[in-house]
Amino acid sequence: MIRLHHVPQTRSMRSLWLLHELDVSFVVQTYPFDKTLRQEPYVSLNPTGRVPTLQLDDIVLTESGAITEYLCERFPEAGLGRDPGHAERAAWLNWLHFAETISHHAATLTQQHIMLREDHMRSPIIMQLEAKRLARTLRTVEAGLSSDYLLSEFSAADISVGQAVYMAMHYVRLDDFPRLTAWFNRLCARPAWAKSLPAGDVLFKQTFYPPWEASDARPDPSQVKVPSDA
Repeated sequence: MIRLHHVPQTRSMRSLWLLHELDVSFVVQTYPFDKTLRQEPYVSLNPTGRVPTLQLDDIVLTESGAITEYLCERFPEAGLGRDPGHAERAAWLNWLHFAETISHHAATLTQQHIMLREDHMRSPIIMQLEAKRLARTLRTVEAGLSSDYLLSEFSAADISVGQAVYMAMHYVRLDDFPRLTAWFNRLCARPAWAKSLPAGDVLFKQTFYPPWEASDARPDPSQVKVPSDA
């Protein structure tokens, strides 16, 4: 039996999407975005108190990248992975884990915009720096798209990066990324994507969060530079 522990609009969404694409039987246990994950019984399953967690028979996986790799190897007939020796194996792995680079910056902005509920808790500088860094990751995707998908055909790499872009677009507008936008729209047309979207309460109450909306201290954006080694 496969059981996915999931919070809507978080990294576990990529695992949910992948399971729908694989068209396998599974159960979803959904949690709110609150302290529930840091309490029993969940914390005994995943001591870090985060999602996703995937239970597959007696196996427990708690990292989205590992879940993707394992499921693609477990169900190779779906063609969403790239086996060792495949010409696209290295690129597949690189894109798969690049999703975490995008998600890291998106998660920081989610913390600033959503989780810190009082304006005085937020940092205008962090909000702008992270938005700039997030935009840089999207430029990498834009530059890497030379066909309909990240590789020669649709794969789990598109799922992982696509879900990360879904989070990122709440903080960076996609107007300057035409190839990325066309690719993302292509992904959104997939039935499995629609099945992974939340049906009830959502984490993101807005479709877009401007960098300075939560603060009156709004320095000139042109004066804030991203460190070259960031």
